[in-house]
Amino acid sequence: MNPSIQQLRVFVAVAHSAALQRPASGYTFPNRRSPSRCANLKSVGGALFARTTRQLALTPEGEAFLPVAVRLLNDWNEAFEDLNDQFSKQRGKVTIAALPTLAAGLFPRVIKRFHEAYPRINLSLHDVLADQINQMVREGRADLGLSVPPSDADDLTFEPVLEDSYVAVCPSRHPLLAQAAVAWSQLAEYPFIGINRLSSSRQDIDRIMQSVGERLDILCDARQIATVGRMVAAGLGISVLPSLSFRQIATDGIEHRPLVEPTIRRELGIILSRRHPPSAATSALRQLIHDHP
Repeated sequence: MNPSIQQLRVFVAVAHSAALQRPASGYTFPNRRSPSRCANLKSVGGALFARTTRQLALTPEGEAFLPVAVRLLNDWNEAFEDLNDQFSKQRGKVTIAALPTLAAGLFPRVIKRFHEAYPRINLSLHDVLADQINQMVREGRADLGLSVPPSDADDLTFEPVLEDSYVAVCPSRHPLLAQAAVAWSQLAEYPFIGINRLSSSRQDIDRIMQSVGERLDILCDARQIATVGRMVAAGLGISVLPSLSFRQIATDGIEHRPLVEPTIRRELGIILSRRHPPSAATSALRQLIHDHP
């Protein structure tokens, strides 16, 4: 039978007691116990103490075991201190997988508020596509995802946070900017700068253009939203982006107008795994995202 943690504490306390006249070995036990309590350690297979004519002394086995017992008790205490820090959100790490739109348009302000509240929790942010977000959360490589609702994913949950819409992005003085809004069908009349074909936004754009019976005159596709903005500003064509994305590329030389006929609202929110319960730090971040104005 293995000794309990309480029996280890008794052993270390007695070994460090004044009766043994030994210096402390790095572990302090505030409540001194009677040497007789060490009888509980008979279950280890032999005696750790021996009574001499004048005092209680450690046996050779006890001498060898004492530093091991001290280390075990210190590890035990540190483990629970670390666990307490994590539950009290004084320490930890949260990994987030987010659409580039949200990573740049929403999350910086959330990160700032979270860091102010929990300065010792490390945040790791991956800006990736929707399918990658789902996979990272599903596999436990991300604690939380920020994306569009996952399709056919019974192992994931989705919590709506906000709605976004699509805008036509045009170079300054472009004819479409004379209008208060732009119809999707009008996009086919001008050279078009596309975004990553694997992105959820591009899939929406292609589907909507098919529904209105028009095809885009795609000049080229760019992987990064910032590249799309620069190409539009250079007058190479127009584009369509989520309105949140325009915040990260807003600069001289480009403007935007809302897209209508149809008006599309895109739901964005938090993705969590049904199989991996969130940590206390993840739950705190999740609540902060919901509370974000």
